Amino acid sequence: MAGDHTAFFYGTLMAPPVLHRVIWGQSTPPTPAHASLLHICPAILHAHQRRQVRHADYPAVLPSTPASSVRGTLVTGLTDGDIWRLDIFEGDMYERRKVRVRVLKQKDSKADDGEGGMGDLALKEEDNVEGEEVEAETYIWVAPASHLEDEEWDFGEFVRDKMRRWVGREAAEMDEGFQDVDDAVAAGKDPTGGRGANGSITRQLEKEEKTEGEALRAAV
Repeated sequence: MAGDHTAFFYGTLMAPPVLHRVIWGQSTPPTPAHASLLHICPAILHAHQRRQVRHADYPAVLPSTPASSVRGTLVTGLTDGDIWRLDIFEGDMYERRKVRVRVLKQKDSKADDGEGGMGDLALKEEDNVEGEEVEAETYIWVAPASHLEDEEWDFGEFVRDKMRRWVGREAAEMDEGFQDVDDAVAAGKDPTGGRGANGSITRQLEKEEKTEGEALRAAV
């Protein structure tokens, strides 16, 4: 049931709770089966730069010199419905484009960060080596550059000081695009069927889990 879309995230969506909130309507997967549909690992995008958006908790990425690079997460298994939600969440200041990124692996290790997605990003750049090149989609800033600060956006600072306002107890006071997604889903505008808590993929997963459970009981 996993989708065939691959995306590179470089900002708030690097945090799995934020990504889950967008695609599933809640900060944790509805079921363990949902969690298994996504695979997340560290990656790097070359010839781009990441900058802080003025008066915001999130960054922007835009093309830059070959010497510039942006570290983020590569997410595979995204569905058409996920991408539909992500497009709404990102809004018209960003444009989804295809890019080439390289998977990052720890030195002397073939293991990646699995579903968690945040652990390896805290490592120093020299602690990672670049692996295979992968085609992915990412959201490029297309609004005026005057809306951006000169400095780099700090993922660690976001997780430490601000993420609770997005998916924690303070999240009810924060919109940042979630409401646009929720409203579109509630209005039945999703052309893909979706896999949120009430989506068609959720219903199929629940059906499969029920069938597997009945088969297991019959075998005991």
